[in-house]
Amino acid sequence: MRKITEVLRLYEAGTSKSKIKEYTGISRTTIRDYVTRAAAAGISYSDCKDISDDELCDLLFGRDKKTTSQKAQIDFANIHLEMKKKGVTLQLLWEESVEQYHDRSYSYGHFCSMYDAWKTHLRTSMRQTHKAGEKMFVDYAGMTVPIIDITTGEVKKAQVFIACLGASNYTYAEATWTQTREDWLSSHRKAFEYFGGVTDIVVPDNLKTGISKPCRYEPDTNFAYQELAKHYGTAVMPARVRAPKDKAKVEKAVQVVEMWILARLRKRTFFSLSELNTAITELLEILNNRPFKKMPGTRESWFEELDKPALKPLPEKPYVYADWKRAGVNIDYHIEAESYYYSVPYKFVGQKVEVKITRDMVSIYKGCKEIAVHPRNYSQYQRYTTLPEHMPRSHREYGEWTPERIINRASGVGNNTGEYVKQLIASKPHPAVGYRAALGIIRLGDKYGRERLETATARAVQFKVYRYSIIKGILEKGLDQYRSEQTTQKSLPQEHPNIRGAQSFISKQEVLINVH
Repeated sequence: MRKITEVLRLYEAGTSKSKIKEYTGISRTTIRDYVTRAAAAGISYSDCKDISDDELCDLLFGRDKKTTSQKAQIDFANIHLEMKKKGVTLQLLWEESVEQYHDRSYSYGHFCSMYDAWKTHLRTSMRQTHKAGEKMFVDYAGMTVPIIDITTGEVKKAQVFIACLGASNYTYAEATWTQTREDWLSSHRKAFEYFGGVTDIVVPDNLKTGISKPCRYEPDTNFAYQELAKHYGTAVMPARVRAPKDKAKVEKAVQVVEMWILARLRKRTFFSLSELNTAITELLEILNNRPFKKMPGTRESWFEELDKPALKPLPEKPYVYADWKRAGVNIDYHIEAESYYYSVPYKFVGQKVEVKITRDMVSIYKGCKEIAVHPRNYSQYQRYTTLPEHMPRSHREYGEWTPERIINRASGVGNNTGEYVKQLIASKPHPAVGYRAALGIIRLGDKYGRERLETATARAVQFKVYRYSIIKGILEKGLDQYRSEQTTQKSLPQEHPNIRGAQSFISKQEVLINVH
């Protein structure tokens, strides 16, 4: 009523309707309606000060109040349900009510006000309007479930993953051993399969398994989570930090699962994860078919009507979990993945790449481009996998050589060189690198001589160091010659007052001979 009196005051003061709209925020149509009603009732601004708000309402809207009982009774629970469908607006629903009830319908403004008033009796999480098929909320329950290892008697606590669809509240839950990335992403895959389709958006909390950098405005998801989203054609939109309303749906779902499933399992004893998940699945079906308290229908019925038709289809192949890591390309054009080495094109030496590791394959990316792919190798003996096309031409030429051929050539210099080259090749994880270093050592004999090379390799073998740079350093600094000179000097007698000399050890027989 205060706004009505303010409109009458400004209007009587000669203020235009445009200015009144600017001052009060009321549309020009409504201003015109207020002024017309006041004129019809013979009420001016000065009269408003002498009557109560109820009396003013009766004078201005008495006719509408009398006909309210004749207005149609709108099923706002159904209106709320329809609002969750894609493309449906309150304007459209009002127009349909006008077509249905004709003169018994309400004005659009009154219709919206009644709907807003009806929504206030719903819980906060239910008042949010989520479009069908738009969002899947995911999180872990705070409660864990103990599982007894039947062989050792050890008690392990299982985590409970929960997913909830925004429009229908249809819920999925499963137990996993951990909250690690592999379990986290595997649970997403199973949730999509349970729902039979994919939502446009996935809304997780800021868990470290999914979000590498929490931020209220621009959170970063890790490589593995991005890969899952790409595979299913969805987007990951983490809940904002310190914004509980963003994840109210899943928090309520967690509360419901803890109350209607986990609490009912508290007295049962489980001996395996599969046994626990079987029990959760049975109670989950009961939960999804349990009627709402303040709304008609169940999670199951709402899912069939709202979310299920709007979900995107599942991809032809299920998601395969992959670990992602950053790696540097070594000078030998290989990267390390799970203690094994895989080649990439040699032009990427010194650069950073992304490595995708699945159970069967290792894929290497530079930016968004795949530059190499290898079958994953679990061998404990072979440590390198190298594709010939990744090697520079100079390395491919070494493919004509064999270890025996190189060792024989080194043995032509001497036994020490042959043994050193043999050990060098055996110590190198990659043949091409070993061949190249061996041939380099053999060529040092042309520059420094075979005798010095033999001495240098003999010295290096003692320390079990097998590198081209070591032999080259010994020869460049003359350490092979230094050793021989040092040995010679140590063999010569030294003069000292405490040293008696060889004559002090003459035998008795020699003394007798000298006397005679």
